[in-house]
Amino acid sequence: MNMNNPYVSAFPVTPAERMQHLPTQFFAKLVRKANEQIAAGHDVINLGQGNPDRPTPPHIVKALQEAAENPLYHKYPPFNGFLFLKQAVAQRYREDYGVELDPETEVAILFGGKTGLVEIAQCLLNPGDVCLVPDPGYPDYWSGVALSGARMAFMPLRESNAFLPDYSAISADDVNKAKLMFINYPNNPTAVSAPASFYEETIRFAAQHGIVVASDFAYGAIGFDGQKPVSFLQLPGAKEVGVEFYTLSKTYNMAGWRVGFALGNREVVRLINLIQDHYYCSLFGGIQVAAAAALTGPQDCVDQLVSVYQSRRDALFGALDRIGWQASRSHGSFFTWLPVPKGHTSSSLADLLLEEAKIVVAPGIGFGDHGEGYVRLGLLSSEERLQEAVDRVAKLQLFG
Repeated sequence: MNMNNPYVSAFPVTPAERMQHLPTQFFAKLVRKANEQIAAGHDVINLGQGNPDRPTPPHIVKALQEAAENPLYHKYPPFNGFLFLKQAVAQRYREDYGVELDPETEVAILFGGKTGLVEIAQCLLNPGDVCLVPDPGYPDYWSGVALSGARMAFMPLRESNAFLPDYSAISADDVNKAKLMFINYPNNPTAVSAPASFYEETIRFAAQHGIVVASDFAYGAIGFDGQKPVSFLQLPGAKEVGVEFYTLSKTYNMAGWRVGFALGNREVVRLINLIQDHYYCSLFGGIQVAAAAALTGPQDCVDQLVSVYQSRRDALFGALDRIGWQASRSHGSFFTWLPVPKGHTSSSLADLLLEEAKIVVAPGIGFGDHGEGYVRLGLLSSEERLQEAVDRVAKLQLFG
């Protein structure tokens, strides 16, 4: 490159208008602050992340190693992915939830669940349309809506309503303009699960108003106290009104492998496959083999993982009880949702815990306006580190 060329220095790069409307990545600031503390030599306990801390089970890794040597998978995979992987997830849903899925028409393979959550908004929404979004909720729901040019109408999740949306409280104008809605149970960040009756209500509401349901079931394998989370697709009429997004990231500690699925409504699955035809050429075949091995192989690794998270949950809440930090115990997911003490906002508490106790937590405001008043802690450290974190909090005397 000729650095003295005047045309180079004056060349304008003008971003498309859609880039101006992307939501701010709230947690980038949190990560930067945590890294500054680590760089300064402090022992930081990071409970603000959502990244599984345990390795992928060995039999899944071995499946990838063997498949990687197969020249068949060195070529481009089929655009929509290999049928054997779609059959594998259909088998898992049949065995776990009693749900029948047609692998060819009711399953789309995704580059992780997040990709599908962004793509569905681009498939279904036009400028001026409305998407119903939980508040607090996973911020990446916002990204696809922004890229589509549509508008979000937030559904408050309040503790007084078991952190479930109240459909009767949504304005008539928003309901009439809504084309898509996101729901997510077990919930990030509130860590509650939803009963079957909630899904029945959701299906009636969606069918009445012509709203496609996107059920984010990322934490579907992680339920506590012997309670298995309910899948949206288990309820009659679910496939007629929507899809469920499932991922291997949490169930099998495969976050970095980027394997997810959209399951259910045939037209929505077709549209997701269509948009992906223009973006991707499916996942590396070796990863698809390993993903199928995860889904069809022994599931005791999943049971063991859930047991680990429940043990961590119980240890954390036992310690919180001892210092007077009262909160409802998590129903599922690998998160906890804790109210902030009087005199603090979620951000001020997060800053205090980082600066004075060297603990990272996620402030609730980062998940939406109705997340204010809470912080999210992850169960993604050992029981010993969780106990140590609570001991550090106790020294701040925030709870009397």
